[in-house]
Amino acid sequence: MPFNTALTRKLGIRVPVVQGGMQWVGYAELASAVSNAGGLGILTALTQPTPEDLRKEIRKCKTMTKNPFGVNLTLLPALVPPDYPAYARVIIEEGVNIVETAGNSPGPVIKQLKAANVIILHKCTTIRHAQSAVKLGVDFLSIDGFECAGHVGESDITNFILLSKARQTLEVPFIASGGFCDGQGLAAAMCLGAEGINMGTRFMCTIEAPIHKNIKQTIVDASEHDTELVLRRFRNTSRLFKNKVAVEAVKAERESVSGKFEDVAPFVSGKRGRQVFLNGDKDFGVWTAGQVVGLINDVPTCDELLKRIEKEATDQMTKIRSLYVTDAEVGTVGNNVNNPGAELWGVGKSKL
Repeated sequence: MPFNTALTRKLGIRVPVVQGGMQWVGYAELASAVSNAGGLGILTALTQPTPEDLRKEIRKCKTMTKNPFGVNLTLLPALVPPDYPAYARVIIEEGVNIVETAGNSPGPVIKQLKAANVIILHKCTTIRHAQSAVKLGVDFLSIDGFECAGHVGESDITNFILLSKARQTLEVPFIASGGFCDGQGLAAAMCLGAEGINMGTRFMCTIEAPIHKNIKQTIVDASEHDTELVLRRFRNTSRLFKNKVAVEAVKAERESVSGKFEDVAPFVSGKRGRQVFLNGDKDFGVWTAGQVVGLINDVPTCDELLKRIEKEATDQMTKIRSLYVTDAEVGTVGNNVNNPGAELWGVGKSKL
């Protein structure tokens, strides 16, 4: 039976799982595979060097899936910022009606997209930023906990608290992002009030992910300790895979006398990070990964993964429901079921 949440109803998907936008990963091959499997695949706009290249990728994705998919548009500080309005215009012109936004000062782009009736999922790392996004008219919030890959914000609030706070304070439906890879996580997120989950690192480790098999195996072999927080000193904290370059970057950051970004810049080159996914050398450059690497143990297809998540989540919710019995049911399953003290006494007597 398909899930019935605000996310699945609004987006027209079967399983409430969104594939997060990932630089150098969110191509048509992965996005279409996720959408074909019943989730929401996402193309990453800025992976494409120009808006017209994005147009080509959108058209390619349309040939690979008939199901809904979206585009991620992340706004980040840059000396020469990309032409965000042009990227948004291409998204609108190509009829993509779901966009994941993130980053700084998204107001103008969100206004442009909403004027075309695009559904907006906006990613936030704090409740304060989420409340600001609500005022901009976003349809869903993607609440991104400290466990996540990439930009974690500066508040260090993990999802257990962040999601509960979102449930208490937000009027717009939200999904959970950061630390999710399985159906148990999906069930837990929904128990905390989320309408679904966003997964990035987990989708990197699938057959269809367009990255080198060595990097997928590196993720499988990793533990939850194998990530590193970089650029804290510059209040642009990013969670990266803990390889040789990331460790060197942290060392340079801490030991920098000038405190200037130039002392760290050579270690955090995005171009070298892109090459990691192509050449399979995990230590060639920095690349993003969440703490969830410690929970990922295989490289399935997207279809296998989402079928597994669906079964795990429904099994887990059934199990949770079975843990609660009514007063009338208590008498049918034994007098000590709701009396832990009596059960303990029964065990204790046999030991005396």
